Amino acid sequence: MAETGPVTEIGAHGARLTIDLGAIVANWRILAARGAGAGCAAVVKADAYGCGIGRVGPALWAAGCRTFFVAHLSEGVAARAALPEAEIYVLNGLAPGAAATFAAHGLRPVLGSVEELSDWAAFPGDRPPAALHVDTGMNRLGLSVDEALDLAGDARIAAAGIDLLLSHFVSAEKPEDPVNARQIADFARVRAAYPGLRASLANSSGIFLDGARHDLLRPGYALFGGNPVPGTANPMRPVVRLAATVVQVRSVAAGATAGYNGRWTAAAPSRLATLSLGYADGLPRAISGRGQALVGGVPCPILGLVSMDLIILDVTAAPAARRGAEAVLIGDSLDIDTVGRAAGTIGYEILTGLGSRYVRTYVG
Repeated sequence: MAETGPVTEIGAHGARLTIDLGAIVANWRILAARGAGAGCAAVVKADAYGCGIGRVGPALWAAGCRTFFVAHLSEGVAARAALPEAEIYVLNGLAPGAAATFAAHGLRPVLGSVEELSDWAAFPGDRPPAALHVDTGMNRLGLSVDEALDLAGDARIAAAGIDLLLSHFVSAEKPEDPVNARQIADFARVRAAYPGLRASLANSSGIFLDGARHDLLRPGYALFGGNPVPGTANPMRPVVRLAATVVQVRSVAAGATAGYNGRWTAAAPSRLATLSLGYADGLPRAISGRGQALVGGVPCPILGLVSMDLIILDVTAAPAARRGAEAVLIGDSLDIDTVGRAAGTIGYEILTGLGSRYVRTYVG
């Protein structure tokens, strides 16, 4: 049964974002089944990849997910409100002076430096366990492999209540990249120095790599319909559908231009349709002249420049185009990865950039 947010009329914005909670749960189960006995967490950073932690978190919890990862402390606080009993890890580390807030909300910092480890170990009072982050190739956050090996047996590890060892893949979506094998080997060296700790290396794509699953899987993008195995059929179910209503249709003569700076010129008499969504709603300017929408199932190019709140389609080939007709921007044959490629980016950026003005409908 579908449920809508406080704004229920499509005319309030002109576009509807439909989020399939059942598909998210199904995707989590597909990925969990590949774990060969490993637990399966859910990465729900960026407000559950733009889908809403307040709805996504409880749906995954009801399906059996017990461990969640977010990026920032603020996201952890929001996740805790939606998931009062879950294990919630904060990936981006422990900022100076933040330990009391982590402890107050029962959040688990992912510690990536000796300074962070020392701060958490020294915090007085009750606090939840923490994770230790080892950098095996990203050079972004985390202890180096040598630092992690040197710390093995250090009293601060026990004092900090470390219960999870993790690292991040550089190129898991490219299984032929030799960096994957190097990271798996380096992580194995560190893991051997910390017997008894759970270990987590596999992100969405890493779940499909041999030797990477360990004790806890950490899927993110794939939960929300992204393809974790680019170049092959997507095993995940689509989650997001974005559809807008046509505001206006007009006919133009050959030689007419459209949009800012007249970037598009009609080569022949054409029909144009305007939709009331733009880059403020997550359609990047780079999709101008490259992306498309489906009107009555017919692909219709986005022409001219995307603007703040409007885009224009060439609907000459779409007889169904009329005021009030539906145009699908994400959905059907336009999956999230296809839309990302059309914008010269990846589906992650499209998902996490979806704006807050849409009428949102949750199904499943």
